[in-house]
Amino acid sequence: MPATTTSPADLLSPRMLAQLERLELVSRKIFRGRMKGERRSKRKGQSVEFADFRNYVHGDDLRFIDWNTFARLDKLFLKLFLEEEDLHFFTLIDASTSMDFGDPTKLFFAKQMAAALGYIGLCRADRVRIESFGTPLRKPGPVLRGRHSLMRMLDHVHQIEPGENVPLLDAVKSFCLRNQGKGVLVLLTDLMDKSGYEAAFRFLTAQQMDVYVIHTLSPVELNPEEQLKGDLRLVDAEDADAAEITVSRPLLEKYRKTLNAFVEGARSFCTKRGMTYILANTDTPVDQVVSSYLRQRGLVR
Repeated sequence: MPATTTSPADLLSPRMLAQLERLELVSRKIFRGRMKGERRSKRKGQSVEFADFRNYVHGDDLRFIDWNTFARLDKLFLKLFLEEEDLHFFTLIDASTSMDFGDPTKLFFAKQMAAALGYIGLCRADRVRIESFGTPLRKPGPVLRGRHSLMRMLDHVHQIEPGENVPLLDAVKSFCLRNQGKGVLVLLTDLMDKSGYEAAFRFLTAQQMDVYVIHTLSPVELNPEEQLKGDLRLVDAEDADAAEITVSRPLLEKYRKTLNAFVEGARSFCTKRGMTYILANTDTPVDQVVSSYLRQRGLVR
């Protein structure tokens, strides 16, 4: 898989498109949209598809009384209908400097993941918006809907490049101010922010969104012993801090314990606040992550 894309179409292969269009994005919550979508809501509404009856209560709309049943039973019943649900699907991509690492880069993986999930939404007439932070691309992502918007979505995602190192909290606040309301949000980030992720995640819990955090790390970050050896000079991609180290077994063991503690801490923090945490290795094909891991976690079906 290439580390960078030469054209927007490189993000999703024809084979992957065929797999994705059979899937559907799922929300654990019921959202009231402004337009009719293709999915059926659990909430009873006023669409054309009949769902059930209930007893008439004073003040109910008389237009929905079943007069045929009244003529037979001499009792008033109200007809209920399944209302179609309009899902708002957002993806926020971390495009800070640290994401420009690995082969494929973490940013490429995030872009491909966003495009894959976005296409699923487009196939089901969901509202899809993909945004990024830390990128020179200043315009907010367009709100897209329908299969015909595929190339427009791919063009937008293709233009996302690594840029400034924006604190996660600032990025989340800015995103939420632009996208107030209900929906599903997928945050793709490596969580490499020295100020931490806690404040940003607390801010997200105050929003009326179904939040998925996809913690994106490269194989080198997950298993450094396979590629790092000897004396090294490490430079922080975010702030250029440098450190001289000698790779040894005790150091690698300490790193692994620290990484495991960080991952479990982030997972626990999200779980306690109703968010879903998923650790993603960029070495894993995106279609496998979508069809297996995200299906298990309830984002797609």
